[in-house]
Amino acid sequence: MDRDEAQHVLEAALLCAGRPLTLAELVALFDGALAASDVHAALQALQRAWETRGLALVCVAGGWRFQTRAQVHPFLQRLHPEKPPRYSRAVLETLAVIAYRQPVTRGDIEAIRGVTVGTSILRQLEERGWIEVVGHRETVGRPALYATTRQFLDDLGLASLQALPAIDEPADPTRELPGLGSASDVTSESTP
Repeated sequence: MDRDEAQHVLEAALLCAGRPLTLAELVALFDGALAASDVHAALQALQRAWETRGLALVCVAGGWRFQTRAQVHPFLQRLHPEKPPRYSRAVLETLAVIAYRQPVTRGDIEAIRGVTVGTSILRQLEERGWIEVVGHRETVGRPALYATTRQFLDDLGLASLQALPAIDEPADPTRELPGLGSASDVTSESTP
């Protein structure tokens, strides 16, 4: 199989998939005809071929996927005028604490934020698929330990937690989370 044909197969599979595809899944498309290194090289060539288009081939935590480039978002929003869900400051702060300090308990989150964390906040993040219980702390009451999910990384377009922006000062941990906007863009909530 030549390089162009491999790129066409990969391109079709990635465009038709409704989710990111792992390298192993993409290698399996070729039934042993191409090594993982050859598929990876073809993906990189395909990535370069799409550099000037409205879609970009990116590698996120869940694998490889095509996603729209930021400069075309205003135009695409005209097709779907509904607004995406807006998250309160309390939700974003809680998510930021979990993302940067995981695994954490509800008590840890409350200690960092300085306020009580409502059950509805954790439920909202769990329903969104951004956090999950990954265990229980070996202490009195065995509180649940929360961590972010692969869905969180995929939705924010991140390959790993190391791709999160660095926090210089702890004053506002939600200020630069990609894909969520700044803390000033969120709705206010009377009770955290």
